[in-house]
Amino acid sequence: MDKLKTDNTKDFLRGTLNMKKQQAGFTLIELVMVIVILGILSAFALPRFADLGGDANEAVRDAGVGATRSAASIVHSSWLAGGSSGASVTLEGTTVAVNGFGYPTNTAAGIGAAASLADDYTVSASAATSITYHPSSAANTCTFTYTLGASGGVTVATSGTAADNGC
Repeated sequence: MDKLKTDNTKDFLRGTLNMKKQQAGFTLIELVMVIVILGILSAFALPRFADLGGDANEAVRDAGVGATRSAASIVHSSWLAGGSSGASVTLEGTTVAVNGFGYPTNTAAGIGAAASLADDYTVSASAATSITYHPSSAANTCTFTYTLGASGGVTVATSGTAADNGC
């Protein structure tokens, strides 16, 4: 009986030693293939996210447009509410120069003060009835122009887009 027990033990040990060990981890080929696939994916994805500066400048310009339009409306409303007279309106401690129709003038003391444009925007050009600003961080072609109407009213127009490298 001892002999049988010993033979069974030897057979068991032989079988255990002859079994292949299970793999733990990845082979080098598998790792290389994953790296190659990630490289290909990043080559296609990176250009889509690389040039976001133009879009950001365009967004800053559009924020200035919104601030300018809102400020012009608020100043005009304040002028009307104050009796439709005077060459200036005071908003939250800031004096804003207005024209005869109650809209902010096309100067730094007018729309520049009303919309608080001095910190983030630079004057690109100034004319008799308009003033053009561009974001301080953007090209001079990414602009918006505030124009006083001949019989009242204002317009704010933009130029330059990220698509045409204007911003």
